Amino acid sequence: MPIWTAYIKTDNGRHLARIAFTDISERKQAEETLRIAAIAFESQEGIMVTDANGVIQRVNNAFTRLTGYSTEDAVEKTPALLSSGRHDKHFYQCMWTTLNEQKYWQGEMWNKRKNGKICADWLTITAVAAPNGNITHYVGTFSDITSNPESLAEIHRLAYYDLLTQLPNRRMLLDRLRQALAASNRSKHYGALLFLDLDNFKNLNDTRGHYIGDLLLVEIAHRLNANVREGDTVARLGGDEFVLMLENLSDNLQEAAIQADLVGEKVRDAIALPYRLKGLELWCTASIGVSLFYGHEASVDELLKYSDFAMYHAKKEGRNSVRFFDPEMQATLIERSALESDLRHALGRQQLRLYYQIQVNNERRAIGAEALLRWIHPERGLILPEQFIPLAEKTGLIVPIGLWVLQTACAQIRDWSSNPATSSLQLALNASALELRQPDFVEHVRQAIFTTGINPALLKIELTESQLIDNISDTVAKMNALKALGIRFSMDDFGTAYSSIAYLKQLPLDQLKIDQTFIRDLGDNSSNAALVQAIVLMGRTFGLDVIAEGVEIEAQLEFINLHGCHAYQGYLFSRPLPLEEFEEFIERV
Repeated sequence: MPIWTAYIKTDNGRHLARIAFTDISERKQAEETLRIAAIAFESQEGIMVTDANGVIQRVNNAFTRLTGYSTEDAVEKTPALLSSGRHDKHFYQCMWTTLNEQKYWQGEMWNKRKNGKICADWLTITAVAAPNGNITHYVGTFSDITSNPESLAEIHRLAYYDLLTQLPNRRMLLDRLRQALAASNRSKHYGALLFLDLDNFKNLNDTRGHYIGDLLLVEIAHRLNANVREGDTVARLGGDEFVLMLENLSDNLQEAAIQADLVGEKVRDAIALPYRLKGLELWCTASIGVSLFYGHEASVDELLKYSDFAMYHAKKEGRNSVRFFDPEMQATLIERSALESDLRHALGRQQLRLYYQIQVNNERRAIGAEALLRWIHPERGLILPEQFIPLAEKTGLIVPIGLWVLQTACAQIRDWSSNPATSSLQLALNASALELRQPDFVEHVRQAIFTTGINPALLKIELTESQLIDNISDTVAKMNALKALGIRFSMDDFGTAYSSIAYLKQLPLDQLKIDQTFIRDLGDNSSNAALVQAIVLMGRTFGLDVIAEGVEIEAQLEFINLHGCHAYQGYLFSRPLPLEEFEEFIERV
């Protein structure tokens, strides 16, 4: 900052005083610039400033007013806080490509407010670079354009229609179904819901890719619309689930059932025709469940439940078929609802138990055990996993139940550490796909190990093939994080899914577990014998241990031992036992 010096002189030229002047014009200018910047920052447009990694550093008052998020809510978060889920990966990839190349992006973005409302914003993002060219910050400014007529129409479309197929979504289906029930009550005519689920669609997604899967879903939507009457509703609930709602069927129950069945078979045949997608010839079938409705005899939720349940019966009975909901299914559904109600209380009422089945080597010495869940119901008695685990997974109860299993298993490893007979046993437990998808799954496992102080190498987590390939990148990341702690992984039911070999190299596995279905028919099925030999060889090739489950007779043991599998589990050695019986048994082995 410049400084000038002035001297005051007398008439004879002598200096009487010295005065220094400082030029403050630059400071005034800087202050003025800051004041203008501050006023601009508090404009009517929402503003957020992030660092180079996209972490929000600052927001203005308009941001809070428009989004509902306070400064405390937003700072140190990322803009994903506002994500509406309306934009796919391709949208963001294009946005970042433009930002990286031009240091600027502008466009319409659908954001979610704190209250859950989806709004259209006009967003501008500018990259801020240091003198050396490195990006230091991003500044985003946005305004709400939801009031535009085009945006209002888009909001309606997003709210009521499926983005991929442009079919009505669940919300619109429920609205139309309520209206259909009222219309049926007035006209005294039957209607029908057809719940449609594609057979083995996941395998197609895994082998051909989600892009081809999406193309198939769009084509199926076209075929469904082409095979129903004008005025009927075709909706997509999500994934590979569709619903057809038929109105104004006959006023006679039998005739209405025949009409609904004809539509169901027509649709089933249309879906089963071959598809030509991007040069590929594909086939697909569907399982369809049907429930009839008449006035308000059943609620909207009940009708969906009935047709869904009938669809599962179609799956169970061989797929690619049409099944009606009937009184017998009603009784089964009531029983399942009662079981679900009891299951919701089972954990809190301490009705769940872990049973333990020994795992041995080729000298029949114990090397570990598998923890298997059992439900001891005060009235129903012992309930096996196949009776309640699918229900727990469908309702989401498997997540708290799985956490209890994890904590109990770790505590058991700790308790066994003081007994020479059990101190070196490796305990295996199963984790469901829903558990694995939880963002805090790794942290829960880490916390269970830390709390009990166990050796992590004594904990083995068993995952099925379908779980492992469901989201391969997320799965590998979580497995690697747990492997770093010392935990081991086994692929359960190996050989029963479709893409085993393709994904095997990517997964940080320690063990393959030969499914019991291959072991059961070894003597009568040459294909099973060949599969068992191939799995053992594959395990050796990839440096993995191999264990066979379901070994029940000596002949099975001799065969798999002869072909290089030297770890076993099955009734030949012991059935799953309650803790006290298992500990007594292990002392005798």
